[in-house]
Amino acid sequence: MVLKRTSLLKKNCCDFSHELPDPIKKDLDKQGGIEGLLSKIPDSTALLDGSRLHQALADPIRLSILYALLSQPLCVCVIKGIVNIAASKLSYHLNILKEQELIVGEQQGNWIIYTITDSGRKALKCTERMGK
Repeated sequence: MVLKRTSLLKKNCCDFSHELPDPIKKDLDKQGGIEGLLSKIPDSTALLDGSRLHQALADPIRLSILYALLSQPLCVCVIKGIVNIAASKLSYHLNILKEQELIVGEQQGNWIIYTITDSGRKALKCTERMGK
């Protein structure tokens, strides 16, 4: 469920009839009040897209696949051997990565060869920085 800006305004968690702490009030006034602050939050679509990307990166199997693809493009049978899961589960994970444009699959004869995208490389760099 993604909240709409108007619902955030109507469901204020604070009663602003009471005094706010001075630093908070000054900073909030500089932002243009609650409305100004809300205008800096991305729209619902962007929030949902960001959430989906983080969900795609939240699974250790998908991260393992991305790290393996950093070294070289791979076919499904090699990826399956690396992550050691059933083909149906691997297909599920590959689809999530493809939907988020973190990998691409290219048909080469009887094989589908998966490659990490630039977006996938950038996403992995972000996860590495978070772990340090």
